[in-house]
Amino acid sequence: MNKKTVYNALEEQGEELAAGRWIRIVLLTLILLNVFFVVLQSVESINDRYSQSFYYFELFSVVIFGIEYLVRIWAINAGEKYRGAWGRLRYVFSPLALIDLFSILPFVLSMGFVDLRFLRIARLFRLLRVFKIGRYSNTLRKFSEVAVDTRSEMMLTFLTMLLLLVVGSGAMYFVEHEAQPEVFSSIPAAMWWAVMTMTTVGYGDAYPVTALGKIVASFVSLIGIGMFALPSGILGAAFLRRIRIDQEHGLTCPHCQKKIEKDDLSL
Repeated sequence: MNKKTVYNALEEQGEELAAGRWIRIVLLTLILLNVFFVVLQSVESINDRYSQSFYYFELFSVVIFGIEYLVRIWAINAGEKYRGAWGRLRYVFSPLALIDLFSILPFVLSMGFVDLRFLRIARLFRLLRVFKIGRYSNTLRKFSEVAVDTRSEMMLTFLTMLLLLVVGSGAMYFVEHEAQPEVFSSIPAAMWWAVMTMTTVGYGDAYPVTALGKIVASFVSLIGIGMFALPSGILGAAFLRRIRIDQEHGLTCPHCQKKIEKDDLSL
């Protein structure tokens, strides 16, 4: 089996499309099972009872994911985007390749190479396996495409929200500090109130008691509701635009840029 054949199977293109589909189904199932078992392991009674079974399943998963990771690095030069040694190096440091690496790293670290106290933190990387789903799902790929398309609008929106947060918390600090020095002790402390108000969570642990403070809170609440609705509108419009483009022009493979027929899509 040559490198091009393996690459086509992993990327689900050419004559190896059917084989690639089966690879995707197997890996996607394994990823979902891993996430499910990570959740179960957080229950102490279940973890104590089935710890050995969890260990062997983790070992099996790491072997499969490790083989996939190494095979992808070996075959990646067969694609147009990652030609040569420099192309392979660029792939190794690409987001998807790093997720693949970090998803198996905790088990390798647990083999006695690092302090166990650090291992407790490293085990959180196992949850990154859920992000591997994006490699095998056309729907999740669309999320990443929309995120790229709207990065400028989203950045402007978040900067505006940050400005509102600073101005609102600063105003509340100056009008409420004398009346409630413990609650609004500083502008950073007032930011907690501003976030809870802008997101309409309202825990009730911090609220204005002066008339001027209530006026400021009213403006922050009204403006905050509108600001938090903006990202939803931007993303919704981008999704509709992306769907319309796909319907009019068809989908293209993000790796080879070849047109994908509707019959080829799954998941």
